[in-house]
Amino acid sequence: MHIWQPEPGELLLARTPVTFATGAAMRVRGMRWFRDTEGHDIQTELPGWPEGPVHAVRGAGNAAVRNTVKGGLIALGVVVMGILSSQGGSVGPGASDQGSDTPTDRADEVEDFPVMWAAPGTVARTLPWQLDPGRTDAKRYTTHAIVTDRRLVIVGLPVHKDREVIEDELLWEIPRSTIAAVEPRDFKDGTDVKLVFTDGSWCRLRAQWRRRFTDYLEGPLDLMPLESLTPAQQSTARTFAATQPADAGPPVVTRNTCGCYRVSVVAPSTTDSFFGISDRDTVMDAAGTELPYAQYHPADFTS
Repeated sequence: MHIWQPEPGELLLARTPVTFATGAAMRVRGMRWFRDTEGHDIQTELPGWPEGPVHAVRGAGNAAVRNTVKGGLIALGVVVMGILSSQGGSVGPGASDQGSDTPTDRADEVEDFPVMWAAPGTVARTLPWQLDPGRTDAKRYTTHAIVTDRRLVIVGLPVHKDREVIEDELLWEIPRSTIAAVEPRDFKDGTDVKLVFTDGSWCRLRAQWRRRFTDYLEGPLDLMPLESLTPAQQSTARTFAATQPADAGPPVVTRNTCGCYRVSVVAPSTTDSFFGISDRDTVMDAAGTELPYAQYHPADFTS
């Protein structure tokens, strides 16, 4: 196996499956577009991208479409993938509970559905084509986003029957400082997120477990060094971390508004091709005493 690993001194924070998002509203269901800042489709201009499906907005003439689409039929497999992916985040552990029937941006979620908005030479244009469900077979290949304290990484990996067999291929990476904003998009399933880069380009991604993806990308990291904790808290954090797999990173400690402390540990060896990495965590109070799960909810914690 080949599992992506952080560099020495780099802190692995999260890993989750991610793809370009897919339209959910009827006019754009199962569709997505890659656009420049004038609204033109640029997928044929992106270097190294294989040919993919060409979409047209349902129930609209060419005048209602932001750019002239050159024919083509919507690939049935893409539509099915779009529908399945739009449903996949609504069940199971880690799914967002922020879905909404009200669009955040009607123009880009109901009338149209761009997942890339990028002028020539900008960061968004460098994103790998493997993120596009219309260009990959999800039964055979998947893509994961990895967040560290230094960068955002995209890897691709074949899907094996044994989901714990991981053969990572590095596809793309950028420094954290390149990300200007992280904007959750809750329309329909609440699994989408818009990443805005410092050069003004942006992309819309679908993260299977969105909170894992966004928690450590929103704003500057505000992690609590172990040395800043009381001796009792340090002991609890280190004891919990010692029970985790041998390759687990150091405990990541965050505090919520009620004064509890979440201690989270991530181990690359626990990578699953479907789930990514489910961080293992516990919560302690100000005295360093671990709390029963029923007394807290991980979603209450912010990084």
